[in-house]
Amino acid sequence: MSIVVAGEALMDLAPREGLLLPLPGGSPYNVAVGLGRLGSQTHYLGGLSTDAFGALMTQRLRANDVQLELAPRIDAPTTLAVVHLDDQGRASYGFYVEGTSAAALTTGDLPALPDGATLHVSLGAIGLGHDPAGHTLGQLLAEARGNRVTSLDPNVRPVVFDQAGGVAAYAARMDEVVAGIDLVKVSDEDLLTLHPDADDPLEVARRWAAGGPALVVVTRGPDGAVALRAQGPEVSVPGEAVEVVDTVGAGDAFTAGLLAWLDEHDRLTRPALDTLEDEAIAAALRFARRVAAITCTRAGADPPRRDELQG
Repeated sequence: MSIVVAGEALMDLAPREGLLLPLPGGSPYNVAVGLGRLGSQTHYLGGLSTDAFGALMTQRLRANDVQLELAPRIDAPTTLAVVHLDDQGRASYGFYVEGTSAAALTTGDLPALPDGATLHVSLGAIGLGHDPAGHTLGQLLAEARGNRVTSLDPNVRPVVFDQAGGVAAYAARMDEVVAGIDLVKVSDEDLLTLHPDADDPLEVARRWAAGGPALVVVTRGPDGAVALRAQGPEVSVPGEAVEVVDTVGAGDAFTAGLLAWLDEHDRLTRPALDTLEDEAIAAALRFARRVAAITCTRAGADPPRRDELQG
């Protein structure tokens, strides 16, 4: 089964020895590369600039077996993200979005998706309230509802709140969208960013799981991940200890690992997701955790290939 990954592609300007090194990135872009490296049949859907950065990003997608017939080339500069790393290697971002290729995706750019393909949308600097690209992604998800399996990573960046009328308005919009999604992967930090008054981010995830998705998977950084369902016990795995270089792209690597495991085991249908056994969920989480852990041992968003996952 094929997987369509939709959303932004951008260049991360990452600190390296006192300079800013341009590295291809963006959450959906990273997920697409990760899936391609893990052997899933992957299509990328997002605006790619016609500039030199866009050419570099296009070349990298092709080199990682990602199909590009759904990705329009856009005559606008590539979107940029300036990466800041703290003392623990954790990344934060500043974005240059307006007037750039990722932000310019319109409903007119939307192609027909392959029959039976799973649709995964990762958000980021382009949120649901961003016009036109965010509205385009929202429409894409709405049209897919009930017609194909949908997957979402909210990947919350505070820059999107101003576009949506504030945190509360964006959180309400996200709650509405999540109700129509089959599989949600979200970090505990994102849940608290959306709902800062929550005592426990898992309470938000439990509410999401009760409202529509077959599975809500919450990543918890070094503490591992937990999967929640409307019915059935929560399934959790601990973190995997590695020597961290940085965490850039770790969440995206986890998403790629999760989708790849489900794809490989023929579980990317709604009935299959609804009936996943506890051990199958745990196996999927462990696989995704391993993919993310290896990514943390490398500089930048550099997810592993299938043959690197042994040991």
